[in-house]
Parts: sequence; C-alpha cells; structure tokens
Amino acid sequence: MTSSANIGYNLPGIDLKDPSTRRTAQLTKALGHPVRLAILKLLSERDTCFCGDFTEVLPLAQSTVSQHLKVLKESGLITGTSQGVRTCYCLDSSGIQELNQTLIGLAGMFDTSNLSDCC
Repeated sequence: MTSSANIGYNLPGIDLKDPSTRRTAQLTKALGHPVRLAILKLLSERDTCFCGDFTEVLPLAQSTVSQHLKVLKESGLITGTSQGVRTCYCLDSSGIQELNQTLIGLAGMFDTSNLSDCC
C-alpha cells in the first residue's frame, strides 16, 4: 500500500523532488500571470534598464507590481539595481537563456504522436 504522502513522487520519467523539475516549475510559474508576461515584454523592448514607474505603463497599484517584480527576480528572469530611491530593472540574459532551453525541453517532453481521438 502506498501512502498518500508518496503518491506522484515515483512517476515514470519525472521526479517531483528533482531540483531540475522544481526549477522548471519555478520558471513556468513566473510566466503564469499576464502582468509578469507584460513586464517581461516591456523589458525586452528596451535596450537599457527600465527605471521608470511600471504603474505608468500598467494599470495596477505599485504594491501589486512590486509583488510581480519580486516573483520575476526570484526566478532569475530579471535583475534590479537600486539607484537611490529607484530601482532599475532589466532582463537577466542568463535567466532568459535558461528559460528558453527549459521551454524547448518541456515542449519536447510531450509526445502527441501516439494519441488517438481521446475526447
């Protein structure tokens, strides 16, 4: 008999405790909100760091934007450098490269060639 605490940890081809699996989840979670996608898009369109107020571009409170920036920073997709009372943000090139490789690997993991008319 399998305890409920161990269900899912021994799936074929995926180890839920593996650091790589956890990192993939962290990166994809960072993409999981439209505001974070908008922030990444905004930063990708600039050749310098963004030192302005994101609330001028996004219709959100500063506290809400700050929470989204925190998730993106913790995931390693952006960096922030304090300059006095302001923080300048830009994409983290190594984090974006890792994201690219992660998404390519994730897409390759799902083989649909053996699916029938399931639903």
